[in-house]
Amino acid sequence: MPVTLEQIRTARENIAGKVERTPAMLSQSLSDRTGHPVHLKLEHHQTTGAFKLRGASNAIAALSPEERSRGVVAASTGNHGRALGYAAKLEGMRAVICMSKLVPENKLDAIRRLGAEIRIVGNSQDDAQQEVDRLVAEEGLVMLPPFDHPDIIAGQGTLGLEIMEQVPEAVAVMVPLSGGGLAAGVAAAVKGVSPATTVIGVSMARGAAMKVSLDAGRPVQVEELPTLADSLGGGIGLDNRLTFAMCRGLLDDVILLSEDEIAAGIRHAYEQEREIVEGAGAVGIGALLAGKVTAKGPVVAILSGRNIDMALHRKIVCGEVPLRTERAA
Repeated sequence: MPVTLEQIRTARENIAGKVERTPAMLSQSLSDRTGHPVHLKLEHHQTTGAFKLRGASNAIAALSPEERSRGVVAASTGNHGRALGYAAKLEGMRAVICMSKLVPENKLDAIRRLGAEIRIVGNSQDDAQQEVDRLVAEEGLVMLPPFDHPDIIAGQGTLGLEIMEQVPEAVAVMVPLSGGGLAAGVAAAVKGVSPATTVIGVSMARGAAMKVSLDAGRPVQVEELPTLADSLGGGIGLDNRLTFAMCRGLLDDVILLSEDEIAAGIRHAYEQEREIVEGAGAVGIGALLAGKVTAKGPVVAILSGRNIDMALHRKIVCGEVPLRTERAA
């Protein structure tokens, strides 16, 4: 694999003191419902509200002094931008975050508060990436992409190390799947420690780029569509170097959820677990509630982020699904 267990262990040393070691909590309600122990990895308790701080912190730690002086730039659906802005601010560095018009306003506001520069470009991650490429070429900024980068993947993989330390008996780990940085890193760590443990990617049915690419056997471009799991949107890049190969080699399965199933996960997290999570962070719970995961032992679901617009959250908790797969497809 392009990113090894040893690199992930080195990343943990690099980010020590910069990120939280988040808890893994036994969910009694989900355990009772499924008939086996279900643990929730509360990564949405991370400092910036999502797992992305792990990769961003590790990638910045790996930069040379000359690269730090130039500043960093990235395309983002929100959480990577927030993490990169936070990590760059700690080092006194310039950070420019390029995003599409589909990124929710609450995520834009959080990034602005960190002092990062924001560029809104087009209607997709691919459009935002074009602005990133321009800034690299014309202003010399260092690109730190949201997923297809060895230091980013290794940083996200530290989450897998924690899971296997906290729930060493886990037979399956459920990972939100988008561009594959989290899934690749976690799978490399989990499989490196416990090869028999199953790693399952979970995504939304609307625009699941990695799933479509895996089915095609190569990276393909997928239309980016509105979804409650907005953090899982965007393509994987037609020139994907790392995450496609790692997800193809390490993931045991990929599960897709409807908007109703994602909303059910958000609602359950709030009503039964007393946790506020965004759509991307709720897909593991949603898959379990929908009966799409079967296991014969302990399962871990990663709650990857909490950065949801609270007006939207209130609507979902009250039983409204603002976007339904069958209506909007």
